[in-house]
Amino acid sequence: MNAKRVLISVYDKTGALDFARGLASLGYEIISTGGTASHLREGGIEVIDVSDVTGFPECLDGRVKTLHPNIHAGILAMRDNPEHVRRLAELRIDMIDIVVCNLYPFEATIQKSGVSLAEAIENIDIGGPSMLRAAAKNYQDVIAVIDPMDYGGILSQIRENGDISRENRLKLCAKVFEHTAAYDALIVNFLTIQQEE
Repeated sequence: MNAKRVLISVYDKTGALDFARGLASLGYEIISTGGTASHLREGGIEVIDVSDVTGFPECLDGRVKTLHPNIHAGILAMRDNPEHVRRLAELRIDMIDIVVCNLYPFEATIQKSGVSLAEAIENIDIGGPSMLRAAAKNYQDVIAVIDPMDYGGILSQIRENGDISRENRLKLCAKVFEHTAAYDALIVNFLTIQQEE
């Protein structure tokens, strides 16, 4: 059986190193992207690059990294659905058990004086919300983590029980959708104001 896997791709790296180190000590393989992968490696953690999972290099100035079936099928596959499990095996896709992601700082970007529309647009995260929403949708099988404040509690539960409770999975799921809804609302508001100027 394959090791459990966690995908970590964070703009805000607060606590990410300790969280990754804790998960690695529990036998999780760490998959990561770009700057996060470098940060974790510098901390002495063994990391699998996302491009090694997808078989495709990051491209378009980093706009496309994780948007790939080898990532999203690994997140969205329902473990209690034999057809999903069989199909992943046929496609040689490994499951991803935890997604740890926080988003480009759109709010901080648009609060800067004189920010251009182009700069704001470049700070709209696409891959992050996609992975988080996929993980949250499949909350019964995948732990979706958006808030560094949750790292310690998740690690403690996994250490003590081998997993986190369904109740806590659902709380994390709701937290993801709350966050992505607020994130999208900020984008809508900003773009609406742009039309009025």
